[in-house]
Amino acid sequence: MEGTSFEEVVSEVFSTQMPPPWWLVVATGVAALVLVSTGGPWRLARNVVTIAHEGGHALVALVSGRQLTGIRLHSDTSGVTVSRGRPDGIGMIFTVFAGYVTPSLVGLVGVVFLLGGRITALLWVSVLLLAAMLLMIRNLYGVVSVVGTGALVFVISWFTPAEVQAAFAYFFTWFMLAAGVRPVFELQSQRRRQPSPQSDADQLHRLTGMPGTLWVMVFGAVNLASLALGVWLLWTSADPVL
Repeated sequence: MEGTSFEEVVSEVFSTQMPPPWWLVVATGVAALVLVSTGGPWRLARNVVTIAHEGGHALVALVSGRQLTGIRLHSDTSGVTVSRGRPDGIGMIFTVFAGYVTPSLVGLVGVVFLLGGRITALLWVSVLLLAAMLLMIRNLYGVVSVVGTGALVFVISWFTPAEVQAAFAYFFTWFMLAAGVRPVFELQSQRRRQPSPQSDADQLHRLTGMPGTLWVMVFGAVNLASLALGVWLLWTSADPVL
């Protein structure tokens, strides 16, 4: 980041960058898929998915007119978003539904930024959203998680050259697209091993009468469709020039 005045910084953030070569698009996609498929590294990276998950609950709660009271993120990669309002109705349904589909939808939004050449803008919007979310975090681990993630994105967006920013932005987008799918399978596996009335699928069952397993299938369908669309868009837009 070379700008010194506010106007120069804004201009640089929202300027367009040249698309990276196709091999970088493919390499970052493979790296993201490997990360999602691993054990230990996935457990650490899953904290980012949890941030997006709980952020989705929080955003939809606010949009639907509910009063957001706080967000807690835990070291086991679980999280809780608390809001006040009607305990039923369409607003509550959408609030509960939003969690598992938000990571994949974040990935699709990232694709839109990348296709428009707004690589730095994608990173800065991410930092701003994390800063807004930080205001509602109510536990220490949550603060560390959000601040650490935001600091990493900020350092890359401010101190690294365009090539590094592009690699990170594509990796982040691929990761969110792929990472949205795995928690859905983990949810159903957990429901089989240790049923919990507090899971999002089971809460939706109580709110709508539709079986929790059906809601898991809906989560999976939305996330797989988002992944397929994101892969197609990124692949077809990749620059074939080495």
